[in-house]
Amino acid sequence: MSTPANHRPPGQAHGAASRRGPFRAGERAQLTDEKGRMNTVTLTPGGAFHTHKGFLLHDTLIGEPEGTILPNTTGQLYQALRPLLSDFVLSMPRGAAVVYPKDAGQIVTMGDIFPGARVVEAGVGSGALSISLLRAVGDTGSLHSFERRPEFAEIAKGNVETIFGGPHPAWRISLGDFQEQVLQEEGPGTVDRVVLDMLAPWECLDAVATVLTAGGVWVSYVATVTQLSRTAEAIRADGRFTEPEAWESMVRGWHLEGLAVRPDHRMVAHTGFLLTTRRLAPGAVGFTPKRRPSKTGFSEEDLNAWTPQAVGERDVSDKRLRRVARDASSTIQRGSLPAEEAQARRDALLEGIPDNSAPNDGDQG
Repeated sequence: MSTPANHRPPGQAHGAASRRGPFRAGERAQLTDEKGRMNTVTLTPGGAFHTHKGFLLHDTLIGEPEGTILPNTTGQLYQALRPLLSDFVLSMPRGAAVVYPKDAGQIVTMGDIFPGARVVEAGVGSGALSISLLRAVGDTGSLHSFERRPEFAEIAKGNVETIFGGPHPAWRISLGDFQEQVLQEEGPGTVDRVVLDMLAPWECLDAVATVLTAGGVWVSYVATVTQLSRTAEAIRADGRFTEPEAWESMVRGWHLEGLAVRPDHRMVAHTGFLLTTRRLAPGAVGFTPKRRPSKTGFSEEDLNAWTPQAVGERDVSDKRLRRVARDASSTIQRGSLPAEEAQARRDALLEGIPDNSAPNDGDQG
């Protein structure tokens, strides 16, 4: 008899059960054919994975161990594994661009996100970074996420509950502007780490300095050089933080076939810049860099330049956000919860999404 995905033996981390054992109904399975083509399906009793070369019944996979290789009705072989976190993040429903796994890994490591840490995050988006942060802090830590748009918050909730098989005990999410809301909900010097993924992190400098404990780490994820420059200069001018450090990471895969070993033609290059700094003790003043740029001021034109459109963000229609929220809520692992509770969770996720049903000729979804 298989163990329910939401059953948690004493001492076992939340969500661990859903990553072990045989495949269960309601879980996701990644099917890879002999040519390396991958498809992800949600296992449903009586369901089937169809292609133009036959179909594979879900029931033949439910109860089998990971790594099973099964034929479909025409003899095509498929290798079945649970999707890794990196696979899930790149294929999950999204309303906003996700933080790529390569950057999430850098944030967790370079930001020193440790088990039991008290972490504050702003700019939840679709929940990709939240998942990595929750895995790092564990059940004994806490992640308090802030998001301005309720539609994005609902999408993130659906994705987080899918990967963990239900709500995570260390996570809570608040709606509103970070720089105002965090001061109301977090005490001065009570936060170990702050992670900001937003358009203008320099606007949150006072809020971060207030809630971050001495020695705590602030990590900012920004898309453009101009954002990076202004954030760094604001931190230097403030004096309550250490000298900021910045970098980007690029990942290039390799083609491996006999002696034909070479870099892939395509790679994940620039996605964003990461900037880190640490909070100094109260009353301490940061060191002044030995060499300062000759001109650090920003004109009024500069100050008005940072808009979502200017840094490459696309406006997402309400219609698309409603559809993505439905997709995210439907991916909650149905096999890990009683049917009534799973349906109640999906209904709760969709509450509060505006139903602007008026047609929009320009909306391509």
